[in-house]
Amino acid sequence: MSQKTDIKGIDDIKIMVDVFYQKVREDELLAPIFNFRLSTHWEPHLEKMYTFWNAALFGVKGYNGNPFIKHATMELGEEHFERWMNLFNETVNTHFEGSVAEDAKTRAGIMASMFMHKIEQIKQNSTRPIF
Repeated sequence: MSQKTDIKGIDDIKIMVDVFYQKVREDELLAPIFNFRLSTHWEPHLEKMYTFWNAALFGVKGYNGNPFIKHATMELGEEHFERWMNLFNETVNTHFEGSVAEDAKTRAGIMASMFMHKIEQIKQNSTRPIF
C-alpha cells in the first residue's frame, strides 16, 4: 500500500469525489435517494462536485450554485447525514492525510450540519425553503 499524502489539487479531489460517490451509490440507506435523484445525471453531478471542492479547498474559481437548493426537497433525516459523513470521512481517511484532508472533513461536517438544521426547520415550519 502506498503512503497517503495530502489533497494537493484537482486530481486528488477527483479521487475523493469519485470514491465517495461510488460508496453513496452502493449504500443501502443513501443509494435509493441519490440514485433516484441523479439516475442519468451522475457525470454532471460529479463534475460540479469537483468544481465545488476545488473552490472550497483551494479557492479556484469556477463553482456556481447553491448546494442547499438541491438537497432542500430531498427526504433526508439525521441518519442520512450521519451516513453521508461517515462515508465521506472514511473516503478521505483511506486515501489522504494532512491539513487539506482535515479541512475537507471539517467543511463537509459544517455543510452537513447546516443542511440538516435547515431541512429540519423546513419540516417543522411546513414552509418552502427560501432561496
